[in-house]
Amino acid sequence: MKAHILLADDDKRITETLRRTLAYEGYSVDVALRGDDALRKSLERPPDLIILDLMMPGVDGLEVCRRLREGGNQAPILMVTAKDAIADRVKGLDTGADDYLVKPIEMDELLAHVRALLRRRNPEQTEVLRFADLELDTGTRVAHRGNRAIELSTTEYELLALFMRRPRQVLTRDIIMERVWGYDFEGESNVLEVYVGYLRSKLEAGGEPRLLHTVRKAGYVLREKPETDGAKA
Repeated sequence: MKAHILLADDDKRITETLRRTLAYEGYSVDVALRGDDALRKSLERPPDLIILDLMMPGVDGLEVCRRLREGGNQAPILMVTAKDAIADRVKGLDTGADDYLVKPIEMDELLAHVRALLRRRNPEQTEVLRFADLELDTGTRVAHRGNRAIELSTTEYELLALFMRRPRQVLTRDIIMERVWGYDFEGESNVLEVYVGYLRSKLEAGGEPRLLHTVRKAGYVLREKPETDGAKA
């Protein structure tokens, strides 16, 4: 089961964007628009991680962080703020925050920080994703097709993990590029097709049936058989 995250920021536009992104990644998310609300929700449902804006009305992020730590809450805290001065970062970390991000937030970077903080808190926990005869160990980053081990590059791993967390769901090219390569990727336009080819070659190297299918004019999908919705090899 994915982690529960408390997101505290008074900017409704930002919180909604972050909430939807985190929920899409499978996390459960509570939103607090004020510092006192964040403190209350942290007691009602203790989070596995807290994303905390520094500047909030009433009780600000630094005070929220201080009270949480004094109250014994040891959940990782990712401090987010528009302030990028070194003194502000030091103050946040000294108050008890574990990590720091400066606005404007890049979603890919945020998710990487979230994953790193959660791994740091639970380093012994890994996840084995399964679909059909395919397995992916998120700890070792090694896949298996039946009894055959498959070594993956970093990008191949990220691509396969994305599909295995959303089996039978058609993922558009834009979504895949955003999740695997990031918003600001400026590489070759056919990089996705190239890596899908690499991944297929490795997954089918033992003569196994295709699992990663192209859906014409839509994207790609992980499923056992093509369906009659325009899917092709």
